Amino acid sequence: MGNLDIKRLSANEDLAEVKALLQKVERADGVRPLSDHLWIDLLQGGRPGFVGILAYIPGHDHPVAYCQVSRGNDSWSLDLIVNPHHRYDMASIGPDMLAAALAIISEEGGGHVYWWVYEPTQVHHQLANSIDFSIGRTVTQMRVNLPLSQDALDKAKQIETCAFRVGTDEQSWLDVNNRAFSDHPEQGGWTKEILQSRQQEPWFSPNGFLMHHIDNKLTGFCWTKLHLDTQPVLGEIYVIAVDPDFSGKGLGRSLTVAGLQHLAKLGTTVGMLYVDNQNSNALNMYTSLGFVSHHQQCAFVGDVH
Repeated sequence: MGNLDIKRLSANEDLAEVKALLQKVERADGVRPLSDHLWIDLLQGGRPGFVGILAYIPGHDHPVAYCQVSRGNDSWSLDLIVNPHHRYDMASIGPDMLAAALAIISEEGGGHVYWWVYEPTQVHHQLANSIDFSIGRTVTQMRVNLPLSQDALDKAKQIETCAFRVGTDEQSWLDVNNRAFSDHPEQGGWTKEILQSRQQEPWFSPNGFLMHHIDNKLTGFCWTKLHLDTQPVLGEIYVIAVDPDFSGKGLGRSLTVAGLQHLAKLGTTVGMLYVDNQNSNALNMYTSLGFVSHHQQCAFVGDVH
């Protein structure tokens, strides 16, 4: 293994190198590496718990791999990205980068770690086993053609929604989101600061952040996102939830359809979302609306002391 360059701040030149690497991986896989949480940490750089590790090998003037560590609400996220032209070196690159990342987490007090991998190979499983990590979660990206079929529309009760009001709806949204995702490692425990970091993203649009009220009380929402840099343009249901007090009334299906109709009105022809494989009710509901599996991502999980 060559040299590891550990960064706790993202200097402009480092950011350019990492972005170039991420673009190469996205072109090869058709999926952008890094979750939104990790991506925003990379762009904002230097936040507590952020560390980026660049790997170089002799004879190459560009990084061959990038590993990022980011602290979440009560856990850590880790992603290891290797240049597509150097994936045959994963068995030699991976151990050193993972060791450096886990050492950093240990120095910061340790904790529960999620290492997310796009369609893991045998090498990923071997590396995970070497650090006593095992698969803890599997998430499926599902897609559906837009506009929805009439059959799908007929399966949902039409509901009224309104756009998110910046400066007004933050607290009520946080209350519902955190109740709905109380046990979720990434989506639970959001703060105003986390929400504001998403509102600063270029893709954020209040009009695509659909809110549903009953008797002036927020009961659910469907937050959508356009991926303008993909071919075709993808319309994502970014976050969707129903207040637990109103679950079991079909609001989740209605909000899903409302979000997809909004995306279709923008001219989007493909809708997309991510769903945890253990959430069988959601999987069945999305399948009934015409969604099909596109790919899977797995999280190897373990505890670092």
